[in-house]
Amino acid sequence: MMDMKQKNSYGRALFMHVFILSSTILQVESFVPSQASRTLDVISTHHQKSSKNGPNNDQSGHDRFNAVFGSKKRLTKSLLQMTPYDFLPTETLSNALTSINQDQAEALAGPLFGASLFPYLAFLYFLNVEENNCPKGVTVGFATCLLFVFLTIPAAIAAKLLYGASLADADWLHGSAESLLTITNLVTVVAFRQALQAEQGMNSSTPPPSAQSYTPAIVWVACLTAFATATALIPACTGAQQHTPYLKGILDFDGIDWTQWGAHPEPVNSLTIPTWIIHTSSLVEFLVAMGYCWRWADIVDNPKWKGLTWGLLPLHSSGITACTYHLFYNSIPILVPLQAFLTCVGNTTAAYAALRIALSNGWEPPIDLLNKLKEEEISKETESTKEIGESASLVGFEDLGDALAKDTDYSFLLKLFLGCGVASYILKYGALFFDFPFEANAALAVSIILTPSFLNAVKWWKRSQDPSFEGWF
Repeated sequence: MMDMKQKNSYGRALFMHVFILSSTILQVESFVPSQASRTLDVISTHHQKSSKNGPNNDQSGHDRFNAVFGSKKRLTKSLLQMTPYDFLPTETLSNALTSINQDQAEALAGPLFGASLFPYLAFLYFLNVEENNCPKGVTVGFATCLLFVFLTIPAAIAAKLLYGASLADADWLHGSAESLLTITNLVTVVAFRQALQAEQGMNSSTPPPSAQSYTPAIVWVACLTAFATATALIPACTGAQQHTPYLKGILDFDGIDWTQWGAHPEPVNSLTIPTWIIHTSSLVEFLVAMGYCWRWADIVDNPKWKGLTWGLLPLHSSGITACTYHLFYNSIPILVPLQAFLTCVGNTTAAYAALRIALSNGWEPPIDLLNKLKEEEISKETESTKEIGESASLVGFEDLGDALAKDTDYSFLLKLFLGCGVASYILKYGALFFDFPFEANAALAVSIILTPSFLNAVKWWKRSQDPSFEGWF
């Protein structure tokens, strides 16, 4: 019988054998023929620490291998002195991440985006159960995301067939498709806003039509979708090219040569101002919707709604990932599967949060496993409700709805889009004066994604601990 130390040693050796074999089969970057000699050097360097027989660099790879490792026992002994990090340096992984091409990235992202559909359907189902009394317009708003998903597919196919490019590199198609996501968030925010104002007695104590019926929100969606469809069909019928600007780039400063002030030339695949406004407004609208979920928890006296704010966090990070991808002019394809992964995670956490809301409101699930979860939620409900406090007035962008509560729906949206327009000009033209958007630095891109995501999470955690917390901005 082997003692624990021997088992760990042989397990380590077995891992290295499997690591080498699987990496060779999969042809990852560190095992391509051009680096095979380097691989042997790494292993043999470690082997020489316990062997007097060193390799002859003039020998072929096969001869060098046999000279260094005359038997399996000697090979195992050498592998025992190594770790995976000796064999696969950190820079190799970084290079592998940045060298992935667009087709490989889309191949990785496709299954994740597809898988994310099922938890999102569950999220809509749990959110819409009768016991939740969720405003009908809010449900329609979240459901409109399915329209965005299904109509984006033909747009992406068209970009690939017409131009051999990804959707993100065809601005007129890209802007038209992404506008559907803005519609999703827009309808959700307006419906939530109207329901909150009615509950707080700001405009009327009578619930608005958008809270009692699906029809008003469906009409909004139909009108806005018709406009979005027209922005795609008109260019398609008038011979649009790959880089035809969305809405003809009506807000762009095309006549200005920014290079005379030391800026970089603008890449041909840079987003137009209308497309940037769509992206930034989607992020801000989503934050406002998260803030409304938090506020709704106080209004209906159910803290489980605050859990939905937490559940939506990965989806907001997914949106940040998309904007970061465009900030680097679509030059870091690995961000595409990262966005897909965050979408899949976010849809799952949102579904779980909506399930907890439904169970807390007395919904009777048809599955025994969910009934057990309901019992656990009920047992915790008394303690959690004791900790409910009134939320702060202004914490960040997500509370613009509170800051502009006295505005009409129209003035509220006008101010929101004006602010997003200013941000879009800064992103589009301000980026030209920096080097980093042109360097395809994956580590920097990930830090840009993680930093606001982390601060957002910490902010909500602080607010859950101290309702008087007013944030950092």
